Amino acid sequence: MNRHLTLGHSPDPDDAFMFYGLAANKVDARGWTFEHILQDIQTLNERALRAELDITAVSIHAFPFIADRYALTNCGSSMGDGYGPMIVAREPLAPDRLRGALIAVPGEMTTAYLAVNLALGRGSFRHRVIMFDQILDAVAAGEADAGLIIHEGQLTYRRHGLHCVIDLGAWWKERTGLPLPLGGNAIRKDLGAANLEEIAAVLKSSIEYGLAHRTEAVEHALKYGRDLLRDQADRFVGMYVNHWTVDYGDAGREAVRELLRQAHVAGLTPETKNIRFVG
Repeated sequence: MNRHLTLGHSPDPDDAFMFYGLAANKVDARGWTFEHILQDIQTLNERALRAELDITAVSIHAFPFIADRYALTNCGSSMGDGYGPMIVAREPLAPDRLRGALIAVPGEMTTAYLAVNLALGRGSFRHRVIMFDQILDAVAAGEADAGLIIHEGQLTYRRHGLHCVIDLGAWWKERTGLPLPLGGNAIRKDLGAANLEEIAAVLKSSIEYGLAHRTEAVEHALKYGRDLLRDQADRFVGMYVNHWTVDYGDAGREAVRELLRQAHVAGLTPETKNIRFVG
């Protein structure tokens, strides 16, 4: 069998930290070679719909649309435990002021976009898709009434004179008592059951290496932290690469199921039964 694997992930600090062990050849890859493909999450979601990559970061929102071809690995999750993507605006607003507003969003298949629809109600706002790293500038320039920010924008939005209207991770925690499962690693089922387990173990070892060698892994991640200072990069990595990333755990897996259950009830995603986690 071909031991070469394509591995898609976002060019942001948490994914860079997560896969540092692999990228720097610090962990035993068990005979597999990994071709790292760095693209924004919306693009990766779209590629997953076509099953183009062997392993890819995906939004949990996207998973119901690819569950026939991919499984989730138990490692690699990005959880917002009481925090998460935010809607920001040029002035302080009550969340109900967002109804009817034009919101700049980073992609229609991102979990952040799913969460906005659950929080505000489907069809209650207008949206415009803008690359995630351009949203803060677009909102500050008045090109949208508000912006949905992911990645390091959650730490830098105040530099643009913007205000947080709603933190969707906090909203979800209050609603369910669970962390908000934003993203995960999906792996093609047709690689075979034994290979799935072995590859997932390699990915987990990379995450564990980064956590055990935090200083060098953060230095690597800092290359992908647009406008982040080192302490901010370290903070951001800590938000999204932690014990949830090593393993979803029972609570994390329940969070995935509950988010997708509510999404299906709201008519936002197909029903997803028997979600498979490997590793």
